[in-house]
Amino acid sequence: MDKIPPAVSNLEVKYTKLFINNEFVDAKDGSTFPTEDPATGENICQVSEAKAADVDAAVAAARKAFQPGSEWRKMAPKKRGVLLNKLADLLLRDQHYLASLESLDGGRLYSACFAVDIPSCADVLRYFAGWADKDHGSTMPMEDGYFAYTRHEPIGVCAGIIPWNVPLAMFCWKLGPCVSMGNVLVLKPAELTPLTALYMASLIKEAGFPPGVVNVIPGFGKTAGSPLSRHMDVDKIAFTGSTLVGRQIQKDSAETNLKRVTLELGGKSPNIVFADANIDFAVEMAHVAVFFNNGQICCAGTRTYVHEDIYDEFVKRSVVRAKKGIVGSPTSLTTEHGPQINKLQKDKILKYLEGGVKQGCKIECGGGEIKGKGHFVQPTVLTNLTDDMTVSKEEIFGPVQQIYKFKDVSEVLKRANNTKYGLAAAVFTNDINKAMAISNGIEAGTVWVNCYYKFDPCLPFGGYKQSGTGRELGQYALHEYTQVKTVAIKLNAPAL
Repeated sequence: MDKIPPAVSNLEVKYTKLFINNEFVDAKDGSTFPTEDPATGENICQVSEAKAADVDAAVAAARKAFQPGSEWRKMAPKKRGVLLNKLADLLLRDQHYLASLESLDGGRLYSACFAVDIPSCADVLRYFAGWADKDHGSTMPMEDGYFAYTRHEPIGVCAGIIPWNVPLAMFCWKLGPCVSMGNVLVLKPAELTPLTALYMASLIKEAGFPPGVVNVIPGFGKTAGSPLSRHMDVDKIAFTGSTLVGRQIQKDSAETNLKRVTLELGGKSPNIVFADANIDFAVEMAHVAVFFNNGQICCAGTRTYVHEDIYDEFVKRSVVRAKKGIVGSPTSLTTEHGPQINKLQKDKILKYLEGGVKQGCKIECGGGEIKGKGHFVQPTVLTNLTDDMTVSKEEIFGPVQQIYKFKDVSEVLKRANNTKYGLAAAVFTNDINKAMAISNGIEAGTVWVNCYYKFDPCLPFGGYKQSGTGRELGQYALHEYTQVKTVAIKLNAPAL
């Protein structure tokens, strides 16, 4: 932590209005809403609230920017890469401010924002900058007299709806492949965490993106997200959030213009620890897998399956580790566990714990709220669990580790797959045969072996089953933002 400066004190919020056509503007009806500091429960500021009329204005600006002959459409692909690289430079230039702002608005640990989130966001932007002039079509072999080729063309006006848990990262995951491939973007940040998205909008303008290419419109799901997902002039939507809302977005697309849809949804990820694993390392990684970002992560390894030979010792050490972490202000460099995003989320977690106890699970540590300002829940470890309990099946989205006992590979694989979700999984073992059996047999979009949360811009990320459709990051993400056109030409055709 020595290299991380203290968070900015008395932070000034610089941008609170909608960003449409490269200008910060009030909502058309003048509406605003408060955004809250989850560590104190106090309001930070008022933010302009987008509604249907503002969605229309943002989409119109994007559509104009995408028109044939516009500055954006005439721009050389490599220039799009230059702009993304410039944006990455600006992101790192303002790293201290942005990390402080993200921590204030969302309760994310400032130290993690500064050291991990913002550098990785810059890496994502640079990765997709490199693809801007390299994702191209092919020529096709045909019989004599014909020439055929394919073109990878941008889809058009894309909408991005991002969640509150890691807003800066989700902004960049949506922005990078979208604009790299020549699309335009209307982005709706979560109403709980709009501030870093609006600051990013200012950097997008500073980087030199033409007006209308990127628009940022904070607002609520029913009054901004739904009009955006149902908009007839939106060609594609990329959503990260709950499975329930993802289903509604897919339905909206089907009922309107059949826009392309990418969904990265919920998870209940299994983390499998065999007896031959390094137990100290596995305990630490299992702890990180659950408690990272205060448990508010879609691919958290909440279902920890531990082989019966080491189960008791693993539980003992996991409880010690959970009690060790400091709970407190997310801006402190010594804090390990910050607040939940709001009172609603805190109460939801506590209700799950109450229900789990009624169904027979045992709370080894934690299990309650931390009294005082803010929305804090004690780091919690549960045992005596069965797979049919509500806490075993539903996404809690909080600092709750559930530890299960298993006997062998076939049993744990069956139990791990017994879920409607399939976002991620992990296995800890020194036996390559066990590692491969789990990796090949698990129904999940990502499998980590002897690690957790190993993200990289080149690694595609997305889910199986009700954890979503499509992929973000990596070359596969480019497919979600392009459409393939086939051109077949008859050579020496007779004059018309």
